[in-house]
Amino acid sequence: MGKNCLECGEKIIGREDKKFCNDACRNTYNNKLNKDTTNLMRTVNYALRKNYRILSENNPEGKAKINRKRLLDLGFDFSLFTSIYVTKSNATYYFVYDQGYMPIENDWFVLVKKN
Repeated sequence: MGKNCLECGEKIIGREDKKFCNDACRNTYNNKLNKDTTNLMRTVNYALRKNYRILSENNPEGKAKINRKRLLDLGFDFSLFTSIYVTKSNATYYFVYDQGYMPIENDWFVLVKKN
C-alpha cells in the first residue's frame, strides 16, 4: 500500500513519511498554502513592508530622528504597525516588526530598532 503526493496525486516512492513526489510538488503545495488569500491581506502586507523599508532606510544606526512631513513624503502609513510598546514612563512606541518610532515634540519622531 503506497501513499500519494499531496499535490499531484502520483504514487510516492521512497521513505515512508514522504508526502510529496518531488521538490516541485512540495514547493507548489506550500506556495498555495501560504499565499495571501485576499486582496486585503496582500494590500496590508505590502503597506507593512513599505513602512518597514522606510523606517529601516532612515534609521541605519539604530536610532534617528525624522519629521512627519518627510515620512509622509516617503509614503509612510501611520495607521499600519505590528505592535505597540509602552514604557514605564508612559512613552508609546509603535513598531513595524523590529523598527519602531515614537512621536516627540513638533511633529518629529524618534526612530529605534529593537535588538
